[in-house]
Amino acid sequence: MNFDVIVLGSGPGGYIASIRSAQLGMKTAVIEKDSLGGVCLNWGCIPTKSILNSAKILQEIKKNKKLFGINQIKVDFSQILSKSRNIVDKMRKRISFLMKKNGIHVIHGEAKLKKGKKIEIFRDKQKIGECYASHIIIATGGKPKIEKKFQQNPKKIIGYKEALSLSKLPKKMIIIGSGSIGLEFSYFYHSMGTEVILIELFPKLFPSGDEEISDQIKFIFDKIGIKSYVSSFIKKINYTDKGIIVDIKNSKKNITIEAEIVLSAIGTIPNINIGLEEIGIKTKDGFIVVDEKYRTNIEGYYAIGDVIEGPSLAHVASNEAISCIENIKELNPQKIDYGNIPKCVYCSPEIASVGYTEKQAKEKGYKIKVGKFPFHSIGKSICDENIEGFVKVIFDEKYDEWLGCHMIGNNVSELISEVVVARKLEATNYEIMGSIHPHPSLSESILESIFHAYGKSIHL
Repeated sequence: MNFDVIVLGSGPGGYIASIRSAQLGMKTAVIEKDSLGGVCLNWGCIPTKSILNSAKILQEIKKNKKLFGINQIKVDFSQILSKSRNIVDKMRKRISFLMKKNGIHVIHGEAKLKKGKKIEIFRDKQKIGECYASHIIIATGGKPKIEKKFQQNPKKIIGYKEALSLSKLPKKMIIIGSGSIGLEFSYFYHSMGTEVILIELFPKLFPSGDEEISDQIKFIFDKIGIKSYVSSFIKKINYTDKGIIVDIKNSKKNITIEAEIVLSAIGTIPNINIGLEEIGIKTKDGFIVVDEKYRTNIEGYYAIGDVIEGPSLAHVASNEAISCIENIKELNPQKIDYGNIPKCVYCSPEIASVGYTEKQAKEKGYKIKVGKFPFHSIGKSICDENIEGFVKVIFDEKYDEWLGCHMIGNNVSELISEVVVARKLEATNYEIMGSIHPHPSLSESILESIFHAYGKSIHL
């Protein structure tokens, strides 16, 4: 079959690209080797948020059991995972509906690129057909990055997919890496009753974050019983009938830990084993090379999402998808500002950030004003009985540019968009401090932190 646009992959980049393409009148197909929605919907963003929500509900019940006369709490681990799969099914059906609504051809199979804008489609390693398109968009996403020394026993060293489908709750788990995946699974499994040990190569947990955020999450994890080792790496792994023994090299000493299972959460790598070499599409450090319009070096081929260099985030891939398609139609879409991308972690407390950290701002040569406001001084936080964390803002002293904002606390993922919009509109402290926020609300923390930065704090 011939199409105007074929999209490889139906994740948050792929399915958005296919819908926008169809909306603009192009005959469109999407090829998916697994389930509609890609990793994000099926094994990433959505099911993890479901299990984290269950964990947070459990913690609220435990915290308030005396208030409501609850004497016994029983956790059904399998039901919690089953609930997350049911949510995935609902959302997958929604995407299937959108495909049909927009007249998009959905082809299930594995795609291989061939010369002449041809794509061969395989199922169970057997060729089942081929198709052609004027424009081919590669949106095949990423896959778990697992070091070679961790690949010896896939049942005892697992990735995020396996962590969402374990048959029973492990008594003890080692998690390698304290980025978003590591922090979220650490909180979830700890909440379920697993003893969790978190291993981080860098000197701080959540190493990509602002240092004060990293210090706060370490303090909170220590307090609730999630043990962590920073400046640490795994030297040796031994397998036993009961589980796994890990030798860890720490900056201070050598440590040996025995556990049932190890979760590798050290990130993802592009999933690009689709025949790029035959077409001649350039890559660099494992990523497909594209220009500002997401065009590869070969005419008619494009790439978006985790297969190109940049933030590996679903909302970034979705925006790249729309921009790519609208560039194909020469609609002159606005360019994505990669310096204004919000990043969130959904453990408890949540983490949300955008822009420069304090350290980055100083390294860029800015003279800065920094404000910080704790949630324990916010009325809504006190009412919610979630007082941990703070909001931190960073402004350029000279031009009053809002350089960055970093939050840790209850529901901060719902607060960060205000900062993104304000930075997009180049709002200064004057505009924000003149914008009345509702009381009581968590959003007051943003306003209060800016008051603090400019020496006008009332509640500190």
